[in-house]
Amino acid sequence: MNMKTRIAALVLGAGMIATPAALFAQGPPPPPPGYGQGPGRWDAPPREYTRDIQRQGYRDGLYGAQKDFENHRRPTVMNRDEYRNYRGPDRRGYQSAFQRGYNAWWGHQRGPGGPRPY
Repeated sequence: MNMKTRIAALVLGAGMIATPAALFAQGPPPPPPGYGQGPGRWDAPPREYTRDIQRQGYRDGLYGAQKDFENHRRPTVMNRDEYRNYRGPDRRGYQSAFQRGYNAWWGHQRGPGGPRPY
């Protein structure tokens, strides 16, 4: 085998190895615009919550459940001062939304069909 043939075989072999490796190293394409955003997300307040206090209660419930999880506390809304001690307008609406957000976070954390945490 002469030198030109060896060099050509070496270049061809390197190209055959490098091309699939370069294609494999590329990540998946980016998600479409708006993916994972908007009212379809699991943590979005329900549409029937038309008042700000209800939406705030729902968000506070999500946050409270996350904090209970991070601090290894038993998952019950009665652990949360925000739930027990709320004194603002429409206390029942806030507490109802808080409880729903709290349960939504735990439901998402468990996944479908998981055991109840309490």
